[in-house]
Amino acid sequence: MAHSPSKYADFAALREQAVTLRRSGLSRRRIRDRLHIDNNDILNRLLEGEPPPEWTRRPNAKDDLRDRARELRLQGWTYDRIQLELGCSKSSISPWVRDLPKPEHKRTPDEAAAISRRGWEATLQIREDQRRRTKEEARRTVGDLPDREVFLAGVALHWAEGAKDKSYSRRERLQFINSDPDVISLFLRRLEVLGVERERRRFRVSIHESADAKGAEEFWARLVGVERCAFQKAGLKKHNPRTSRKNTSADYRGCLVVYVLGSADLYRRVEGAWYGIVGGAARRTG
Repeated sequence: MAHSPSKYADFAALREQAVTLRRSGLSRRRIRDRLHIDNNDILNRLLEGEPPPEWTRRPNAKDDLRDRARELRLQGWTYDRIQLELGCSKSSISPWVRDLPKPEHKRTPDEAAAISRRGWEATLQIREDQRRRTKEEARRTVGDLPDREVFLAGVALHWAEGAKDKSYSRRERLQFINSDPDVISLFLRRLEVLGVERERRRFRVSIHESADAKGAEEFWARLVGVERCAFQKAGLKKHNPRTSRKNTSADYRGCLVVYVLGSADLYRRVEGAWYGIVGGAARRTG
């Protein structure tokens, strides 16, 4: 953008004013508005070498990373290289170093793109490591569950995913369907806590007709510890040609339906326990 030749003619005096305002604690935006500076490059030159006030630092910014970022920037490093070196995002690096001179571009576009890609990959890896650590810490805090907690967890799980009795359609039996092997394992563990004999359990696979129903039955049979021949006939879901089925990978095994024979009384216990959980939680928070 072109500027009036005389607008920034007395640069030294303008810089003195800018530095004075900066040292008094003003932000870049307020300095820009106060001095009517409409060009960020000019503002950077006016404040060159003048560190930002302490209050403008991000509350969670680590001082050692910030100091290292400024050191690298003064050596002519780009945001991409600093990101790759320190593992910080560009949004963190920018406020730390934006008052420093910009480095000259000495790389080809391909080289710059490669550095940027590596920096982004490093950032993604850091985020993934943080995710794993958080999940692992949460897993360790749970520990072993006594039967009562397994029962209550199973009740909540059933009320979210299992068949429920309706006034217009009596369904007082334990029936559960899910595609997650861990969820199925927890449900079966809950059946053990309830004392449900294995002979009363029935299994059926529900899967798209274009998928491998036999392979799915073999997988679920191994998980629940029965022979595949003990499974009821698989329920095949018709494919709508107007929609695109996305669950087509090799690990797609449909859903497993679990029934318990003669389970009306068990279902009533589960429903009663669910409302006990609801009422207990309400009393604790009320």
